[in-house]
Amino acid sequence: MNHFREAAGWMRAAGAGLTFRGSTEADLPFLLHLYASTRLEELAVTSWTEAQKAAFLDMQFQAQHAHYRKYYPDADWLVVTHAGSDIGRLYIERWPGEHRIIDIAFLPAFRGKGFGSALLSDLIDEAAAIGKAVSIHVEKHNPAMRLYLRLGFTVAEDKGVYDLMLRPAA
Repeated sequence: MNHFREAAGWMRAAGAGLTFRGSTEADLPFLLHLYASTRLEELAVTSWTEAQKAAFLDMQFQAQHAHYRKYYPDADWLVVTHAGSDIGRLYIERWPGEHRIIDIAFLPAFRGKGFGSALLSDLIDEAAAIGKAVSIHVEKHNPAMRLYLRLGFTVAEDKGVYDLMLRPAA
């Protein structure tokens, strides 16, 4: 099931001190916290109470989690760790023609530190070694868009709020 940990050549992620483990039900509180951290700016402009924000985030996380599990049944659901602490998540499904990054996210303190670049570069290398492209849906306003463009992703399709980004096989 977990091809990621078994894959050879994950040099950049390992060099950055990243390790991975399959997520379990016990990780749901961490994964909810991580998800909430990706929505902080968006919710900061609302007039909602903290309780309303928490309820909204819980509902949205549960819906996203159920959607991902239903539509990507063969994916690897990984918790990213660094120095023994959970710092992010990587969800990836390997299709016959491409590797689809379902989701990649880091806690705020671990963003902008090169972890995403190392991880994405390793994913690109893994896919390229077997002649596959890499794709991911990215919100148009996501600051990580610059990273995807720098790594050779291009907009393959405008999906409204999201762009489907594609990195062709080398």
